[in-house]
Amino acid sequence: MNERSTITLVSRTLMRMQLDDMILVSVDDHVVEPPGMFDAHLPARYADRKPFVKRKKSGVDVWVYDGQEIANLAINAVAGRPREEYGIDPTSLDEIRPGCYDPDERVKDMDAAGILGSMCFPSFPGFCGRLFASSEDKDFALAVLRAYNDWHIDEWCGSHPGRFIPLALPALWSAEETAAEVRRVAEKGCHAITFSENPSVLGFPSLHDRYWDPFWAACSDTGTVPCFHIGSSSQLVVTSPDAPVDVMITLQPMNLVQCATDLIWSGIFLRFPDLKVALSEGGIGWIPYFLERIDRTYDRHRAWTGQDLKGKLPSELFREHVITCFIDDPTGVRNRHDIGVDIITWECDYPHSDAAWPDAAEAVWAQVSDIPDEEIDKITHLNAMRLFQYDPFSVMPREECTVGARRQAAAGHDVSIRSSGQKMTRGSVTAAAVQATATA
Repeated sequence: MNERSTITLVSRTLMRMQLDDMILVSVDDHVVEPPGMFDAHLPARYADRKPFVKRKKSGVDVWVYDGQEIANLAINAVAGRPREEYGIDPTSLDEIRPGCYDPDERVKDMDAAGILGSMCFPSFPGFCGRLFASSEDKDFALAVLRAYNDWHIDEWCGSHPGRFIPLALPALWSAEETAAEVRRVAEKGCHAITFSENPSVLGFPSLHDRYWDPFWAACSDTGTVPCFHIGSSSQLVVTSPDAPVDVMITLQPMNLVQCATDLIWSGIFLRFPDLKVALSEGGIGWIPYFLERIDRTYDRHRAWTGQDLKGKLPSELFREHVITCFIDDPTGVRNRHDIGVDIITWECDYPHSDAAWPDAAEAVWAQVSDIPDEEIDKITHLNAMRLFQYDPFSVMPREECTVGARRQAAAGHDVSIRSSGQKMTRGSVTAAAVQATATA
C-alpha cells in the first residue's frame, strides 16, 4: 500500500462514526405511574372513584382501582440496583429511582445514558390496559383510560418536548371505542397505541377476527402504530408448573413469535395495506428463520389450507408491515439484511431488568460499531423517527441530540449502582409463581 492509500484509509477511519456520535431513540421503555396522575384529567363526576396510591402496612405502595389493589413488581423498576436485588417482590416508590416515575428525573437518566428519545409503556394498568377492561362499569373505565392517555401525552410527554414518543392505551373491550380513541389521541399528536399480542387469552376476539377491523382502519387512517408488547396478554410461555423462572425469561420472545404468526395469517395486512405494527421487546435474532419458515409454509401448504396472499410472500408482508426492535441481539444485528435494515429499531427497556442502563450506548455500540454509518443511523434513530412520526430535530438541533451531547448535559447526574436495602425473594422461584404474581 502506498503512502497516499494509507493516508486515505486513515482519513476514512477517522471520519467514521464513533460512540459519542450516535443518536439513540428507544422504542420500548416503561413508566411507573406517579400518585396524583389522574387529578387534572378525570371528570369531576368520578372524583370519589379516582384511582389512587396507598401505602400498605408492609411498606409496599399499591394502586387502588375499582376495588382492586395493584402492586409494582420490583423487577419492573430495578434501574440503578445491583443484580442481586432483582426479584418479583412488590416494592414502594421510595425504593426505586425517581426516574421511574418523575419525567424530569427520567430525562436526566436518559441523558446520562446518552438517550435522546423514549417511548414508555404503562405499568399498573398492564401493558395493554387490561386492568381497565376488567371493570364492569365501562363508562367509568373509558373515562379513566382517557384520563390516563391525556396524562401520558400532556404531562409525561409534554413535560419535555422532543424527548418522548407518545403511546396511548386502547379501550380493549370495544373495537369501536378503541378506534375512536385512536382518532382522538392522533389529534393530540400521538401515533402509537399498545395492544394485546393475544387478545383471545383475555376473553376478547382473536387477531383473526374481523371484529377488530374498525381499530385497524383507524390506525391505518391516522398512521398510528399498534404496539404488541410481550406479556400484554398477561400470559407468558410457562412450560410446566415447576419450571424455574429462568425458563420463562428465556422464552419471553416466543410470545411475539406467536403474535407475528397470527398477524401474517390473519389477513389484516391484506385488508389494510397501509397499516404498520410493532413487535415490542421481542428481539430480532429469531426473525430470519421465521421468515424462511412462513414462506416454506405458504409454498408447501397453501394449496390445501386456502391461504391466498395476493401474489406476495409472507416474508414480504412482514417486511412491509412489521417494526422490530432489540436490546442486546448480536445475532440479529449480524443478520440484519435477512430481516430488513429499514424495520429494525432499538430499545433500552428502562427501568426493567433487561435494560443496559446507564451503559446503553456502550451496549449498542458493541453490536453496531462495525456496520456502515448509514445503517447505524437507521437502527438507532432514523427508523423510529420515520415509523412513529417522531421529529426531535424540530425541537433540538441535531448536534445536541447525540450520545456525547446528551451525556454532557447530564454531567454530575448520579447513576451509581446502589442497594435499596430490600431483601428479595431468592431460590427456587418458579415461572408459574411469577406469572400468578404478575396477573393477580
